[in-house]
Amino acid sequence: QVQLVESGGGLVQAGGSLRLSCAASGRSFSRYGMGWFRQAPGKEREFVAAISWNGSTYYADSSKGRFTISRDNPENTVYLQMNSLKPEDTGVYYCATPRFPQVPRTTPEDYNYWGQGTQVTVSS
Repeated sequence: QVQLVESGGGLVQAGGSLRLSCAASGRSFSRYGMGWFRQAPGKEREFVAAISWNGSTYYADSSKGRFTISRDNPENTVYLQMNSLKPEDTGVYYCATPRFPQVPRTTPEDYNYWGQGTQVTVSS
């Protein structure tokens, strides 16, 4: 059973930083891509960033230059470093992983396992 547990969310002022973590268990972590998504109230879940099994990274336009995704395979953990945060970054942040090894995708439908989410609130 694949389990994903996010942590690191919180309340931060605009311009501040947060580092989210996602601890994975239940299968061989290093073989699979990982993604971060977010969902604001009343909006659809949207892609933030993804990382392949070998470290290739992918970012939404809104994340480029401010967010960095990374992974620590021995620790079975993926991170999202978020800098220069804006109020529009507010939402619940989820990590996710697909059932099969594949090139990371940017749509929620391509991911099968999800964490419970961690709230990020950026005040203006």
